[in-house]
Order: sequence, then C-alpha cells, then structure tokens
Amino acid sequence: MAPRPPEAKSMSMKNRILLIALSTIQIFFLGCNGRTTNKTFQNQTNPKDMTVTVDTLKQVLDAFNRHDLDEIMSYFGEDCSFDMPRGPEVWGKRYVGKDQVREGLASRFKGIPDVHYSDDRHWVAGDRGVSEWTLTGTTTAGIRVEVRGCDLWEFRKGKIIRKDAYWKIVEK
Repeated sequence: MAPRPPEAKSMSMKNRILLIALSTIQIFFLGCNGRTTNKTFQNQTNPKDMTVTVDTLKQVLDAFNRHDLDEIMSYFGEDCSFDMPRGPEVWGKRYVGKDQVREGLASRFKGIPDVHYSDDRHWVAGDRGVSEWTLTGTTTAGIRVEVRGCDLWEFRKGKIIRKDAYWKIVEK
C-alpha cells in the first residue's frame, strides 16, 4: 500500500472518499500505468485495430432496443460473460460463454417484453467502456419499470468480453 501524502492527514472523511473515488475512476479509464493511448475516447469504429468505440456501443444499444439477439450477440466474443443486476450472488446472476449470455439476454426480453433503453451516454477508453441509460418497460406481471442504470464493458480484439449491468433501486 502506498504511503498517504502529508495533506491526507488533515482531509475530512468526505474528501478522502472523493479522492478514492477519483483514483478508482482514473485507474478504470487510464489503466494502472496512468497513461492514455491514442485509442482513448474514440468516436468511430476502426476495423484495422479492431477497437470498440462509442459508435459501437450505440449500435449495440440500438440492437437491444430492437430485441435483435442475433445482432447483439455478433458484438460478443466467444468467451464473454454477462452479470445481471439481480441474482443469488453479490455480482447478481452471471452467464458465461456466448450461449449462456444469449440465454440471459433473452430472459431480459422475456421478463420485460417491451424493454427499451433511452437517455443514453457512452464512453470508451482502451479496453473498457461505460454506457448509462434509462430502462423502461412493463414486466410480464404488469409492473411498470423505469430505472437509471449502466453497463460496465470490457473488450478484446473488437469484441465485448464482459457486460456488467447495474440498476438503481427504486423504493416507493
């Protein structure tokens, strides 16, 4: 563990938490070495080096809104995984491999037949990405759903290898 800087001794707990959060974000987006590359924050697909871009994530979201499992799965690598927001483990329910991921995504469309994602924003930095969105729809039990959420993405060779989904919990 790195030694704390001298000014950290006088920081409030709120400022320490903020510092930790900002450091975590920096590591997430820049990697452990803290250096960006020329691939950071790209806005268009580059087939030459097979990078995933903001445009790619927009295309994935569009396929989700059409409930087009074939197209969605075309963006995923064979060794992919998908963590649902809910499930029996602390990470939710995990699906591993293309067949299981397809099954997990199909269950989303089956459970919320009119599911739709809107108000979206996307970021890509190297082999990581984030999508924020509002999910709306009605469950098969007739319950209306409207939540903010996000996906944390990991990529390899132009394919999605991990989708980790989070939803806000709405209490009424």
